Amino acid sequence: MVHHSGELIGTVAFAASGALVAVRRNLDVVGILLLAVATALGGGIVRDVIIGNTPPIAFTDYRFLVAAAAAGLLIFFWRVPARLTRWPLDVTDAIGLGMFAVAGTVVAYDWGLGAPGAALLGLTTAIGGGVIRDVLSGQIPIVLRPGEHLYAIPALACASAVAILLRYTDYQAWMGLVCAVAAIALRLASLKFGWHGPRPWYTGRTEPEG
Repeated sequence: MVHHSGELIGTVAFAASGALVAVRRNLDVVGILLLAVATALGGGIVRDVIIGNTPPIAFTDYRFLVAAAAAGLLIFFWRVPARLTRWPLDVTDAIGLGMFAVAGTVVAYDWGLGAPGAALLGLTTAIGGGVIRDVLSGQIPIVLRPGEHLYAIPALACASAVAILLRYTDYQAWMGLVCAVAAIALRLASLKFGWHGPRPWYTGRTEPEG
């Protein structure tokens, strides 16, 4: 299926982001592979369990596991300079976010969920891997960090757009790709220009330490 191609791209991107986090945390090969695989497959596993697609695709289609492990091993053998563990992490994470938002929504819709449910499950698929990565590496999940740049909002906007297109148009793969690119661009733009989600008016805008 077409959405499997997008999910495979997202798998590689998220696996690379997990492996890069492991390198920054000075983990060994086991830690690097664990974070790569968990980040890449976690969101999809959660999605499949919710919709009842069991066992999850990650356990029946080994392309995803192999792709995730290969990305982790590439990061392990390539001695990544410290200065390159920041922006590649941001880029790969953004790519995974956009691609999984689309793939998760399409899969959920194909399994019979309505547009709102499909969009929410697309969001879950998109942010699930990053949450698992952050928890395993001892960090506050990115979606819960004070002062974090846009993350869940681009994913939700992308998933919602895909769900609407699935519901009201003759959905084509290029439409999902456009939505994914828009989400990726919005995430990266928020990092560059310092965009944040809205906060309660009575809270300060001071950035947290660390």
